[in-house]
Amino acid sequence: MHRQACLLAILAGLCTAIPAAADDAGFLQPLNGNWTGTGKVLRKIGGAPINVSCKFNISAPGSSISMKGNCRGLLVVNRPISAELAARGTRYSGTYIGPSGAASQLSGTRQGSVINLAVRWARPVNGDRNASMTIRRQGGSQLTIETIDKDRTSGKSVVTSEIDLRRQ
Repeated sequence: MHRQACLLAILAGLCTAIPAAADDAGFLQPLNGNWTGTGKVLRKIGGAPINVSCKFNISAPGSSISMKGNCRGLLVVNRPISAELAARGTRYSGTYIGPSGAASQLSGTRQGSVINLAVRWARPVNGDRNASMTIRRQGGSQLTIETIDKDRTSGKSVVTSEIDLRRQ
């Protein structure tokens, strides 16, 4: 009898986890498609921002998302950028490959229309390997990706990139 109660408790827990995963598949799937936009990027904290224009193709089958694209700045600099994230319920993990070409680790959670991610850079950026990234979905046709790092001199958080994308 005790075994049956434990088995039922485990099955009940699994059954309640399935809708959570389905919820995030429903959150991600509308992001499928081509996106373009503009924004600003800081190469280093304290430096002048660089205006960029970006294009991404997003594939979001089920509870994962793949973003592949490029951003162009200073008229001649064109850098590939990509991210791969998998969701388990509202928890996310994956990798980000930025302009340096090195794979950085992402992990975090979704709250409402925002995926909040901790970034662990592949190598030091702005004096350390930690930052944060948010991916904010605004309806079905607008997306904002923002990276925030800490200024080691002042201790303040600084937006180091902000890209506003629209569905094409």
